[in-house]
Amino acid sequence: MTITMDRRLLLQTGLFGLGALATPGAARLLSAQGFTHQVASGEPTQNSVLLWTRYVSEGEPMLRAEIAEDAEFGRIVARGETPARNAHDFAAKVVVDGLAPGRWYFYRFIAPDGTASPIGRTRTLPEGPVSEFTLGVFSCSNFRFGHFNAYAHAAARNDLDLIIHTGDYFYEYEMGRYPSEEQALAGRDLIPSYEILALADYWLRYATYRADPDLAALHRNFPMIARWDDHEITNDPWVGGAENHQPDEGDWEARKRAALQAYRDWMPVSDAPWDSYRIGDLATIILPETRITARSEQLDYAVAVGDGSAVAESLATFRNEAWSDETRTIMGAEQEAWVAGQLAASTASGTRWQILAQQVIMGRTYFPVPLAEQIAEVDNETVRRRAVLFAAATQAGLPLNLDAWDGYPAARARVLTAAQDADANLLVLSGDSHNGWAYDLQQDGDAVGVEMATHSVTSPGFESFVPQVPPEALAASMVEASPDMRWADTSGRGYLTVTLTPEVARGEWLFLDTIRERSTAIARTHAMQAPHGARMFGG
Repeated sequence: MTITMDRRLLLQTGLFGLGALATPGAARLLSAQGFTHQVASGEPTQNSVLLWTRYVSEGEPMLRAEIAEDAEFGRIVARGETPARNAHDFAAKVVVDGLAPGRWYFYRFIAPDGTASPIGRTRTLPEGPVSEFTLGVFSCSNFRFGHFNAYAHAAARNDLDLIIHTGDYFYEYEMGRYPSEEQALAGRDLIPSYEILALADYWLRYATYRADPDLAALHRNFPMIARWDDHEITNDPWVGGAENHQPDEGDWEARKRAALQAYRDWMPVSDAPWDSYRIGDLATIILPETRITARSEQLDYAVAVGDGSAVAESLATFRNEAWSDETRTIMGAEQEAWVAGQLAASTASGTRWQILAQQVIMGRTYFPVPLAEQIAEVDNETVRRRAVLFAAATQAGLPLNLDAWDGYPAARARVLTAAQDADANLLVLSGDSHNGWAYDLQQDGDAVGVEMATHSVTSPGFESFVPQVPPEALAASMVEASPDMRWADTSGRGYLTVTLTPEVARGEWLFLDTIRERSTAIARTHAMQAPHGARMFGG
């Protein structure tokens, strides 16, 4: 097979490990030439869009990007050039401007030998008055748990304007871990087969995911704005480390740099750590980074209670001290100030909606105390212990998930206060949890906005931890235990759409019939809406 010089060096230095070459799929990925992974577009503005492709060859050929009004490219309106660089795994990205606002376009890349990439479709953001705009919101796509049917369903639609991916675009684990071999769908093997650590590992994992036809179709048909969550790096990171990074796995900063480079190489994104996007006078989408820029280390209930001899007293101390610490942050002071400024500028311009599209759930979520009694019958001792501890946390006035905004209450209060000060109509979009949720967000008893949290593309949700509890009963108990929560679904995979008008923001959660077979059949949907000015669900 053909291997470029850069990859020969990687192989010789051991950065590819033998596991990466153990399957025919790995050989195909390494030997593919030309346009290997179709095209993608992202980060649109009123007059520009970022275009992406991957072109493998010797040297660093210059590719020409073309944007046209028609799929036959009879009316080409803009061009750009960009090299496909070996140092970036042959990815090629270029921002093409000079476009008209609110328009659909077709695009392609042309290689020096005249060969053309597949044709993609993209659009610019609108300018001025906007009567309606629809977002598709995705999160948590684990390759081995099942088919990416949610991507396939959305890719076939003609009523979406922009895709938002809130993270966990892929997972870093080795084969056999999340999912186990018993849980994994046959034929969906990972490359490399081991946990990814080095730059070449991350590149190959992206190559595996991006070869999926349904994900490729979504990228080909719509522009996307995206931000990593944790698994694009490794599970539960913070500024100084991660739960899934051990001392024998090398330097944390080196792994983080490799992960972020691979993300920027393979995704239709710029190098900006955070950014915002304006949908005419209808909405501002604020896209922050909540994982590794400045996040304080996650707290841990097991550490808080120590040997368990005085759980109630330990949790009370934890609540009043570590958990309430004003200095703990999820974004950092610089980014908090930037978000506050974006909220204020958006409302000052007369924009109707202020959207915070980010990774982890902001609404307050509590573990239902009665659920601990039901889980007491589970065979898994770890699950039983956690249920008892979570129930004790609820009784102490503490939330369920310390990795979400619930673990950073002072930081959340600062963001919600900034929204209040700006008189924003706040809509928070989030992912990470694998389940669908809706929250009324409150600060000091006042309504601040709403949150729509999307369920996962394939990753299993809360229901997988307590399979003996019917999903409907589990969701109802979560809503009952959490005063801000208006709705929950802990049983299905799919995606969220958000349709914005000047008067209402309407969310629709779509649940696929299956992920174990290729199908775009929708089993059910759920819709909720928030009237403009109400800052809560209703209507």
